[in-house]
Amino acid sequence: MRILFAGTPDFSVAALNALLESDHELIGVYTQPDRPAGRGRKLKASPVKERALEASLPVFQPTTLRDEAEQQQIESLNADLMVVVAYGLILPKAVLVSPRNGCLNIHASLLPRWRGAAPIQRAIHAGDAESGVTIMQMDEGLDTGDMLVKATTPIEADDNAQTLHDRLATLGAEALLKTIALIEQGALQPETQNEADVTYAEKLNKAEAMIDWGQPAQQILNQINAFNPWPVAQTLWSGEMVRIRHAVVISSSLPTSAEPGQSTVISSEGIDIATAEGQLRILELQLPGKRSMPVADFLNARPQLKESGLRFSI
Repeated sequence: MRILFAGTPDFSVAALNALLESDHELIGVYTQPDRPAGRGRKLKASPVKERALEASLPVFQPTTLRDEAEQQQIESLNADLMVVVAYGLILPKAVLVSPRNGCLNIHASLLPRWRGAAPIQRAIHAGDAESGVTIMQMDEGLDTGDMLVKATTPIEADDNAQTLHDRLATLGAEALLKTIALIEQGALQPETQNEADVTYAEKLNKAEAMIDWGQPAQQILNQINAFNPWPVAQTLWSGEMVRIRHAVVISSSLPTSAEPGQSTVISSEGIDIATAEGQLRILELQLPGKRSMPVADFLNARPQLKESGLRFSI
């Protein structure tokens, strides 16, 4: 097939690589315009653009696809299929119907659960037992198209948004190739999404990162894992905002002498914090302006805490 690809962030690169390694013909790559990045605010190419240039593929970076000239450009490429993976621009109807087989999207959830911007993080935050990818035939709605192929993976206790992101990117690339093969065989069996099962994955907000120690330990752990690597769950200690990078639930009962946010045990193995239900053991944290560090390193500079304890604000 003659395939157009549209994507921007790291998540998209696995699918692009899969197409490059396949027998299909990649005729062009659409990605968002270069953006200022870093301290110098110099323009930086997207991960997809960098990979496309390495592969000597034509790269297109319009600011919108609503312009008639851009739509004619896509029409002129005479694509059999367009594959869209976290592109970031809305595809108007003229673009959706331009390729002979329409446009496919790799969505990082098991639709219709978690339509929207942050499906990976929302699945972890909600305590879902599994996640996955859905290959969807795109229409004009927000993640509303027919489902073509799904692939699932369990959400492990130690998964965070980054580890699940990486696994789903690989899973999505594999499912994409399977879907294209089914199209060639004329064997697709599209499934309409059940609107009664729809949930929405709203865009992440930094305000959500504040930990409420009055919540159960498992819920706080879900928050920590969901918001790692961004925006990172955080809490106040001694007037400083401390980021919590890694933790585990260690108990199902609250010690009677400890209030939520108060330490119960402090050792090089971790800092145990009481919550509304159970205890959370902090394994890795980050102070303002510092790198993330294991608890042992944090305590080496503050040995008095082993005796005096500490308390996080709710």
